[in-house]
Amino acid sequence: MKHFLLAAALLCSMLARAASPEIYEIRIYHFKTMAQLQKVSDYLRTAHLPALHRNGIASVGVFQPIVQDTADLRIYVFVPFKSLEQFSSLQSRLDRDQQWLSAGKDYIDAPHDQVPYTRLETILLRAFSGMPAMQEPQLTGPKSKRVYELRSYESPTEKYHRNKVKMFNAGDEIGIFKKLHFNAVFYGEVLAGSRMPNLMYMTTFMDQEDRDAHWKAFSADEDWKKLQADEQYKNNVSRNEKFFLRPMEYSDI
Repeated sequence: MKHFLLAAALLCSMLARAASPEIYEIRIYHFKTMAQLQKVSDYLRTAHLPALHRNGIASVGVFQPIVQDTADLRIYVFVPFKSLEQFSSLQSRLDRDQQWLSAGKDYIDAPHDQVPYTRLETILLRAFSGMPAMQEPQLTGPKSKRVYELRSYESPTEKYHRNKVKMFNAGDEIGIFKKLHFNAVFYGEVLAGSRMPNLMYMTTFMDQEDRDAHWKAFSADEDWKKLQADEQYKNNVSRNEKFFLRPMEYSDI
C-alpha cells in the first residue's frame, strides 16, 4: 500500500507539472541599420538557437515584419519555456556554454560604439489554461509566403483584462479559432511588458489570401457572433494591435 501511495503521488505530481502553463518570452530587437539586423540574425542562427536547442528548447520562432519600418527595423524571437525557473536560469547556463560563447563572440563582445542593436525589448507571458503549451503550426509551402499574425489586446483595467482572458478560456474563443483551423502557436497573458494589462496570441497562415479567408470565416461564425454578443464580455478590449510577421528560414516554427 505504501508503494502504491508513493507511486500515485508521483503520478499526480507529474500530471500537475505537465498541465502547468508554459512561460513565453517574446524578444524584440530594434535596429537602425540593415547591417545591425544582419549581425543579430547571424548570431541567432549560428549561436543562440543552437544553444537553446542544447538546453532542451526546441521550438524557437524567429520572425521579421513582412513590411519593415525603415525607421525601426525589427526581429522578433519567440522562446517557449516549461517554467519560470527555466527562463530565469537560462542566462547562467549560457554563460557556461563554451560553444555559445565562441559562436556568438562578435555579438556577445560587441564594443559600446559598435552596438548590434538600438534597443532590446522583452515581453514575458504565461500560457492560457485553455492551451497551456505552444503548438507548432501545421503548414506546408515555403516560409517565404507564410503569414504569422501576432495580436496584442490591451484592456482598460486589470479586471477587464482578466475578463478577456476568461473569454478565451471559459468562453472558448480558443475553441472557435481551433474549429476554424487558425493554426495558433500560443495564447498568453502578459506578465511583464511595456503595454499592460494585455494578452497576446499568434495565428499562422499559408499566405495573405489564406489569412484573409480565415478571418472572414471567423467574422461570420455563429459561435463567435454569440460570444461577441455576450454582455458579460463587453468592453474588455481598449486597444488591438496586429503585427504581420514572416519566419526566417532558420526559424524552428
